[in-house]
Amino acid sequence: MCGMPQQPPIRSTPTRPRRPDASMSLLTNVMDHSLDDGYAEAAERKKAAGDAGLPKTLRAKLGLAAGLVLAALVVTVGAAQARVAAPVVAKEREELVDRIDRESEAADKLEDSVDELRADVSARQREALKHSGSAGSDLVGIMSGAAAVHGPGVKLVVNDAKDTGAGGDGDPRENPGFSDTGRVRDRDMQRVVNGLWESGAEAVSINGQRLTALSAIRAAGDAILVDNKPLVPPYTVLAVGDGQRLSTRFQNSADGLYLNALQESYGVRTAISAEDDLRLPAAPSVIVRTAQPSTEKSEKGTS
Repeated sequence: MCGMPQQPPIRSTPTRPRRPDASMSLLTNVMDHSLDDGYAEAAERKKAAGDAGLPKTLRAKLGLAAGLVLAALVVTVGAAQARVAAPVVAKEREELVDRIDRESEAADKLEDSVDELRADVSARQREALKHSGSAGSDLVGIMSGAAAVHGPGVKLVVNDAKDTGAGGDGDPRENPGFSDTGRVRDRDMQRVVNGLWESGAEAVSINGQRLTALSAIRAAGDAILVDNKPLVPPYTVLAVGDGQRLSTRFQNSADGLYLNALQESYGVRTAISAEDDLRLPAAPSVIVRTAQPSTEKSEKGTS
């Protein structure tokens, strides 16, 4: 009896249940093998060595002790060298100080001698003017600064600002180096003196130092020099002239406005007043080496 061929039965292979972390195979592998094989072998060899080497803490202590000994040795050697060199340095410094003192004393003596000679020359010049027989000798002495003068005029006191860090928006000195200081500079005094001359002053002095056509106002560091003599603030400027008129003309001049700008912007202190009688000394010396008096008379009536 024939029948239909039968299909072999299908046998299904039972499947393992899926791991919950199957989708994170990479992370699973990293967690299961957290240490590389090579590192693992090295760790095993080190562990097998046991106590063959010194403990880490002991090696660290020995290294620290060696470092401290070396540092102490360096400090000791340096201190010994400094102790040996100290007397030599002290001696050299003492010799240098003594030399500076000697040179300073010699310079002071020379300066005193120069002042005495200048005073003698000035006295001889004034005496010569008195006995020259010239009708204009007194006028020449006044205009040249060789003779002391007195008369009405203006007293102007200029002083540094109380707060030398004061500043302003505008810089009347047109120099950025002055933007953070309230000190009076040599160029400030130059403008003050020139403004007084221009306003009609006939004789001018600063802190008792008479100015002439040969006078120079310069700076040496923060100090102001008049004819190479240092002055200290406050700077008292005396100008002989028509008192009130001279004061008004100076304050309205460009140099007077400049001084007012210094006062407003930098705190430079100023005070001006008209005086009935001012006394100005003669200049220490008036020496002319190049200029010669002219003997030619101007011809009149010629075209």
